[in-house]
Amino acid sequence: MERRHQAAALRAGEMIPARRMRRDAAELAVGYGLILATVWTPRPLQAWFYWTAILWIAASTWISFPGWAALGFRRQGFLSALWVAVAAAAVAVAAHAAAVHFHTLREPMALRGWLFTFGGYTVWSFVQQYLLQGYFLLRLLRLLPRREWAAVAAAVIFAAAHLPNPILTPLTLVWGLCACFVFLRARNIYPLAMAHAILGITIAVTIPGPVVRNMRVGIGYLRYHAPHGPSAPAPPLLPPRQ
Repeated sequence: MERRHQAAALRAGEMIPARRMRRDAAELAVGYGLILATVWTPRPLQAWFYWTAILWIAASTWISFPGWAALGFRRQGFLSALWVAVAAAAVAVAAHAAAVHFHTLREPMALRGWLFTFGGYTVWSFVQQYLLQGYFLLRLLRLLPRREWAAVAAAVIFAAAHLPNPILTPLTLVWGLCACFVFLRARNIYPLAMAHAILGITIAVTIPGPVVRNMRVGIGYLRYHAPHGPSAPAPPLLPPRQ
């Protein structure tokens, strides 16, 4: 009952209780802090932060669960936001054509290798979109007075988690802004996750690994050493390899 009332109050623009706002702020600060700790801490301590972050986000999501529809897991709004995935596919086609021209396209992979590499990244894309919209954005909407501010704040902290990668950081800032504003209109996470997967895989196969450092972030970016042979990309925000 309380969760339904809070969701209705948010839609109606009513004041959010101060206790709820303090809890949102705490969940945001701890969750994001654990993600940054995971990204920037070397092994073996990194694994502890990784699993602690998962447990914290899962537990705080369950405690503050507003319903699947509020998180964007619904049918409504899918078609109105599908243009984002179509646009991502168009960008992918153009990027592949440019990579062929400049001879930077990654060598074709066997089906098994593709599934293990990019199939896992596709799942991770859905996880990242949940973190961006379902976890950070929804809480920022209750903490900030304007939803535009919440969208910008969510995009900034999303991009900051990809530092110091000079390619991924600005790209994720642009993508975060686009995704958050589309989510505010459509409230559907599926097309955004699809577009995220398309764009991420496109970066991985069209930009040479040593240039983008195999999509590493945090300490993994700083400790990256270019391999002698082809290597698989590591998705952003996963525990960086040493």
